[in-house]
Amino acid sequence: MPMLLIQGSFHLKDTQPDGDTVHFAADNPDDWKLVAGKTPLDLTATGRAKLRLEGIDALETHYHGKHQPMQHARAAAAELLKWLGFTNVQRKPNETVTASTPESTPGYILSKGTDIHGRIVALVGRGSPPAASGSDISVGVPILRQTANHHLASAGLAYPTFYRSLFKDLREELAAVAQQAQAAGKGLWPQDVTMSGVKITGMSSITEEAVILPKLFRRLVDYLRLGMPVTWFPAYLAGKADLFTVLSTNERFVGLNNVVQVSNGNTLRMTHPANDLLFDDA
Repeated sequence: MPMLLIQGSFHLKDTQPDGDTVHFAADNPDDWKLVAGKTPLDLTATGRAKLRLEGIDALETHYHGKHQPMQHARAAAAELLKWLGFTNVQRKPNETVTASTPESTPGYILSKGTDIHGRIVALVGRGSPPAASGSDISVGVPILRQTANHHLASAGLAYPTFYRSLFKDLREELAAVAQQAQAAGKGLWPQDVTMSGVKITGMSSITEEAVILPKLFRRLVDYLRLGMPVTWFPAYLAGKADLFTVLSTNERFVGLNNVVQVSNGNTLRMTHPANDLLFDDA
């Protein structure tokens, strides 16, 4: 299936890259005009775009001032930047990069378009691209295996998280390598409690202790700030109305409350693994 290829370079200074986001500059700025999506591409003053890596979700290092257990959140960020060719990355306490070696590295992206925040959702490659910049190319599993997305899933440093923009064969490959990483006990998987359950006793339960699916973490952070009891969290999820399909049953749902359970008053778990869910919108 076709994806737009753009050649360019990755940049870190004055940004907050994590395990699934990084800034990218097109070698030819006119290539930005080719990017599709319902939401216009959001470019910085220097003409760079913020990328969100397609098909994976790494632990949060800075979500509205909150983070997930930093051992794994920082491991994913460090591995992505190392894979892209950066070393000696210096950060402020708020995760903003002040310096790196080198200042930028060459690479390319493969994308179907933007997400609702104006970021480019992309497969990320390093070095020379497999085709001319600005062209649409057919992307299959062999090309996927050359990307940072595949590398981070294989290393067990990110959860597979799928939206309809990603083709079925690529989803299945990312799900397979993530399952292999889980079986091998790599990365975050030995500490993952998304399906076994986490006892929510306060914000620190998910910022310092439990490793859970980042999408669920973000919903919990927003909810816990309201000061409501955990037992009402499913109702909050229903109101958020995330649209998704459970792939194993082909059932369509509105709201993550359909796959999240709360028991014993404050113990929360998901009933389906991340790779079994296909979300409508990024």
